[in-house]
Parts: sequence; structure tokens; C-alpha cells
Amino acid sequence: MGGKRQINNLIVGCGLSGATLANKIATELGEEVLIIDAKDHLAGSCHDAWDANGICIHRYGAHIFHTDDAAVWRYLSRFTQWRPYMHEVRALIDGQEVPIPFNLNSIHQLFPASLASRLEEKLIAAYGFNVKVPVLQLRENGDADLAFLANYVYEKVFLHYTLKQWGMKPEEIDASVTARVPVSISRDNRYFQDTYQGIPLRGYTQMVANMLDHPLIQVQLGTSFAAVKEEVAFRRLFYTGQIDEFFSCCHGKLPYRSLRFEFQEYEQPFFQSAAVINYPCNYDFTRICEPRYFLGGGADRTVIALEYPQAHEAGKNEPYYPIPGPENEALYARYRSMAEELGQCYFLGRLGDYRYYNMDQAVARALKLFAEIAR
Repeated sequence: MGGKRQINNLIVGCGLSGATLANKIATELGEEVLIIDAKDHLAGSCHDAWDANGICIHRYGAHIFHTDDAAVWRYLSRFTQWRPYMHEVRALIDGQEVPIPFNLNSIHQLFPASLASRLEEKLIAAYGFNVKVPVLQLRENGDADLAFLANYVYEKVFLHYTLKQWGMKPEEIDASVTARVPVSISRDNRYFQDTYQGIPLRGYTQMVANMLDHPLIQVQLGTSFAAVKEEVAFRRLFYTGQIDEFFSCCHGKLPYRSLRFEFQEYEQPFFQSAAVINYPCNYDFTRICEPRYFLGGGADRTVIALEYPQAHEAGKNEPYYPIPGPENEALYARYRSMAEELGQCYFLGRLGDYRYYNMDQAVARALKLFAEIAR
């Protein structure tokens, strides 16, 4: 231990998972917390900042908060006001911008009226109304018309987007991922149907800053875990980074997908018709996000971000998406087993749990973990 600085709680990562834990430990346990992040900013991958045009830019892709968990919504509402916002996504399909997930409105927009009506009737008869059917499940239907629809959606919406996003065919992706791209048998054009949806009125970064604004919380940015562990002795460790890296990848590297963002500025009020437009079959990027839709600003200028998926390369880009699947889950389980032997060392977040969490799920996971350690 030598002359190391003593601290009760060390949290690695200033994203929503780490910030939630830091806030709860400081305010409810009355214990000091040191929270660090190798990045030079707060809020992790939901970091945002206002540019010179007054537009709040989401640096790491569009982040729309949505949840059915009232406790999570109430908790975060202590640190921000919300701009109510219902997210809609469109995709360029056969030259037309149609709602995504592919729904009854998409069908009537793309197909002749007689065919569209027949498809709608058969979908409702087979599956009901206001339900979502995974594309791969729809392909198993024996009806000729529904088989045509399934193959159309698979080819035009699903296949090429998946190849770009994941570098794999849909059949090679775990069902937990493919279920996120269903056919929606409804007229609801919203991307999410959660009870609570919105954007923090002053941005995610300010919300996280408010969470960490406590005399018992010290924040060190631009600080790696490798550097701080030589200087600090801690009673508890909460780690939201890559669990395989924590153990020096001794069993092999867990795979992730990454993204590259290309930002462009235009002298016009808006660039596109919605905050996010997907391009499943065109270009090398998957989608274009226009953040002016979230919190306004910009006057007669706008900014867009083109998203280019790519393989994660350590030291070259950020790991964004764990890649679910039996082999990867088995490898993660080996690291999880090692983690359980460490005592008061806890892993959480997308990278620590190797789970495809939404933001509300990350917060809920941190709140649950805090409740366990606070007993």
C-alpha cells in the first residue's frame, strides 16, 4: 500500500453507469468517491456539446432517452429538465423515405394500393394489430404474399444495413440484435413506444455534471485506470470499461463494433426531413443524424453526422457495441468468473457487462447494483 492515497470508492468511467453509482454512494452512503475517465469529457458515449451555431452536437451518435421504468425517469429528472421528444427514423427505400421500423404506413407508401391493402389484412390476420414481428420470423410464414413482403423487407431494409452495421449477415447475428429490427403491424411511426421519452434540456453532459456535483465526489478526466491504480488504494472498485482489457485479455479479446463519425456543416435551416435517415442499400454509411432536431439552435445553419460502422481496433477507435452470440458469451463468462473472485470489484455498463444496454437499462443496472452494496 505504501504511500498511496486512500479512498473508499474508485469508479472507472464517467458515463451514465458510473455517474449514477457515484451520485448514490456520495448522497446516500456519505462516502467519498473518485471517478475517473480516460476521455477528456464527462458523459461517456452520450457526451454532447454546443457548437458555434448553438446546436447541441451528439459526438457519438444520436442519443434519445426512452424508458418504461418510472423509477429511472424520476431519478434522472432530479438532474435535468426534459424536452419531450418522440423519435422518428426514416429509411431511403426504392427512392422514398419511409418509416422505420417498417410498418403499415411504409407498406402503403411503397406498394400499389391493392397489394398494400392485401398485405395489411394478412398481417393483421396472422399476427394481430399493434404488434412487432422480427423479420426473420416473418420469413418463415408460408403465405405467398407475406413471404414476398418478408423477402422485400429482408433485402431492402435488413440485409445490407446489417452487413454494414455488424459486418455479418442477419442469420449470423444473435436474435437479441435481430429482434430490434422488426416489422411493426401498426400505424405508429415512432421509433420507440416507451412511456417516457425525451432529451435533457441542457444536454446529457450537463445532466451528468449535475449528478457529480457533490463535495464527496472528485472527478479526474484524461486519467486511465492503469495510471491511477499506482497512486490510489481503494476499498471498492466499480469498472465500466472493457472487462477483457481489465484482465489483460488473458483468455482472448472480446469483439466489438465501432463507428466513425463524419461531421458536415451546411448553410441551410435543415438538411433532411427527420433527425435520423437510414441508408440500408446506398453508400457506405448506415445513417445520417441531424442533431438540430433534438434541442433546436442553428438559425440558418445545420450540422449532420454520417455514421460509418467498422471493426473495433484497440487504441484506434472506440468500442461501441458488444457482439452477442454463444462464443462471445462463453468468453465473457470466463472473464465474469474471474471478476467474481476479486471481492469488492464490480463490473457494469455495456463494456463491463458485455451487454447491449440502452441508456435507461444502464442506469437501472447501476441503481440495482447500488441497492445490493448498500444493504
